[in-house]
Amino acid sequence: MPLRNRVDPFGHLHAVPERGLFMGNRGGCFHREDQSLKARQWASPRWIICRLDFKGRRRPLMRPGHYTELFFLDEATALAGGHRPCFECRRQEAEAFRQALIQAGRLQPGASISEVDALAAGAMQQVLAGRRARESITPAQLPDGAMYAVEGKAFLVHAGRARAWSFGGYGPALPLHEAGTRLTPEISCAAINSGYEVALHTSIGSV
Repeated sequence: MPLRNRVDPFGHLHAVPERGLFMGNRGGCFHREDQSLKARQWASPRWIICRLDFKGRRRPLMRPGHYTELFFLDEATALAGGHRPCFECRRQEAEAFRQALIQAGRLQPGASISEVDALAAGAMQQVLAGRRARESITPAQLPDGAMYAVEGKAFLVHAGRARAWSFGGYGPALPLHEAGTRLTPEISCAAINSGYEVALHTSIGSV
């Protein structure tokens, strides 16, 4: 049986067979010894996006007391869920993300990435805890690589069109909706708008 550690663009966790292209974590351990999840599904604001393979490392999943491993369809999904690139296994991408935020005027040179964590993961924590409502937006104003929701379904903005999200990949290109709710945090949209290139699932080029 799959573990309940597959992340959707809303930041919710599911037990499905599909693993996706990236893994990550939410700053520590939030699972029990039987690999079930605790009520609060994060350990800190340090929500990161990691490579599946790094320096040949292999680890059993959800070991007692170790961080809770998560999996994402692609980087767009992870960014929508409040995560950002890891500075260890994805240093080039993490530096590009930080530089894009500096260029956007959202970070000062030399600023700690913790400022990003507070705005991205911090905002998502408030949403998941029911203390903050998602923002209503016009999808056409979002950058390519950002995600939004309509009637409980997630959509990726790509080449000025909408692509319906699923754990297995993206659906065919559709017209953008006139209105929706923001999934990708504003801070991550700022990085994308300033040139950060989001890694997308291979299905984006198949239909």
